[in-house]
Amino acid sequence: MTRTDKNTGTKVPVEERFNLPRLLPKALVIIVCVIIAYIMVVPFVWMVSASFKLNTEIFSYPIRWIPEKFHFDHYDTVLTEIPFPVYFFNSTKLALVITLLQLFTCSLAAYSFSKLRFPGRDKIFLVYLATMMIPWHAIMIPQFIIVKGLGMYNTHWSLIALQAFSAFGVFLLRQNMISIPNSLSEAARIDGCSTFRIYWNIILPLTKTGLATLSVLTFNGIWNDYMGPMIYLDSDRLRTIQIALAGFREQYSANYGAILAGTVISIIPIIVVYVCAQKYIVEGIAYAGLKG
Repeated sequence: MTRTDKNTGTKVPVEERFNLPRLLPKALVIIVCVIIAYIMVVPFVWMVSASFKLNTEIFSYPIRWIPEKFHFDHYDTVLTEIPFPVYFFNSTKLALVITLLQLFTCSLAAYSFSKLRFPGRDKIFLVYLATMMIPWHAIMIPQFIIVKGLGMYNTHWSLIALQAFSAFGVFLLRQNMISIPNSLSEAARIDGCSTFRIYWNIILPLTKTGLATLSVLTFNGIWNDYMGPMIYLDSDRLRTIQIALAGFREQYSANYGAILAGTVISIIPIIVVYVCAQKYIVEGIAYAGLKG
């Protein structure tokens, strides 16, 4: 298919505007993405909408996405009937401290396993990685005995000490650091940089995508952790937000409105963390796609 150029009078080939075989795969991808987005967003929208309804209206059918009248009683219940701000502070404290510790410890171990050479490095890494295959339920009781023996039971130190290290985090950052050329480390060492300074000033800034991904995953995991605080924390003033939400469940019933209102409040920090780290995560995905 051609068209005539008005300036030169020559015929110029023109691509067909509608090419079904070419557009069909793209259309299918868009449709699948829209369906997945719909499945993920609808429960969230329903949760926010239901948090402003009375308990008698939450499970009404057909679903009324916009309440006729917004009720803030559930939010008032969450903030007044239980020490929700205390639970919120405890969750924030644990999530931030453990996330920062994991970023530091995992990046150090990943740097050692990817850039330093020492006897048995790869074998030690395989053993370290094999700990991911052990179910948490198999080590739950030994961990509790150790924590109890060290006198850390019913303190936040029990959760911090147990979760300050992550084999998955080491694996994730190691794979990220392997892609960094060794010539950068060698040039820095020739210039007189120490091992720690190479790690801190050269390798770590180039691992922002991996650090951002690990920070989101770790923060989300610690924030939503229920079993850890339930097992190791006995005092009410030390418990986390997940324990607070469970407090609205009774033996035969539950205050679903309060649970939904508390959940809406509790997901705000997760959204904030993801929004802050989204730039680096997208850059990492784009870089991996270009590299591939």
